[in-house]
Amino acid sequence: MALIQPDPTFYPSARDAMRAPREELAYVALLDAAGQGRPDGLATIDLSDGSIVSVGDMPNVGDELHHFGWNVCSAALCPYAPHPHVERRYLVLPGLRSSRIYVFDVKDDPRRPRLVKTIEPETVFEKTGYSRPHTVHCGTDAIYVSALGNVDGDAPGGVFTLDHDTFEPKGRWEVDRGPQELHYDFWWHLGHDTMITSEWGTPNQIEAGPSLDLLVGRKYGHKLHVWDLTKRRHLQEIDLGDQHQMALELRPAHDPSKTHGFVNTVISVEDLSAVGCSTTSGQSGA
Repeated sequence: MALIQPDPTFYPSARDAMRAPREELAYVALLDAAGQGRPDGLATIDLSDGSIVSVGDMPNVGDELHHFGWNVCSAALCPYAPHPHVERRYLVLPGLRSSRIYVFDVKDDPRRPRLVKTIEPETVFEKTGYSRPHTVHCGTDAIYVSALGNVDGDAPGGVFTLDHDTFEPKGRWEVDRGPQELHYDFWWHLGHDTMITSEWGTPNQIEAGPSLDLLVGRKYGHKLHVWDLTKRRHLQEIDLGDQHQMALELRPAHDPSKTHGFVNTVISVEDLSAVGCSTTSGQSGA
């Protein structure tokens, strides 16, 4: 009987990934920035010369594609939740404005991804209670998707999950969200069973563009939230200071044995600077 082996493109550390064969293709989201009624697209780039190999348009207009990701990745190597049967072959593209999610298969022809599933916004609303999917991360037990708000475009925002195999929404991730209301990005430290989330604003606060009144009123996000990844419960709130408006991207240390990570904030209302902060998993400090 053949043994089930993990996908060979999974690596236990960033160092191992950098030693691996170089990627030959890259996939890039294309937006209708001019608002001319053209669908967003997915471009395939040949990394040997930077040429555009193919462009596939979405079947709908007005999606505003955002931070898309793979169906599964090195997180599947987690000892407590191994999934050796899955392979990195599907791209999951969220539409921030439409709340629609597309799934593209790249296995048969990596140079021309093929649309195989569309999750309509009504399904996302019904099964998760969230809207405006923003970022996709492949996790240990599911595909994790951040959402900026609820169905009405207000708080709370949070995280929902998709099934690794069927891509059907499984539901809201949080069991106990504690004081968390605003949401933006998320990342985890699997070795410490910890998730960190950041804050921006609700869809109703941001979709018309940044509001000067909200900015000077210090109403955008400025906190980090620490979670028990397995129990899905809020553990700790880290306030970066309300002068640091819009705490956005989170990035972990490349060394998986380290417990620190990084977050950037868009602007300080005191001196109009932007800053980056370093924080340690599970400890209050920035």
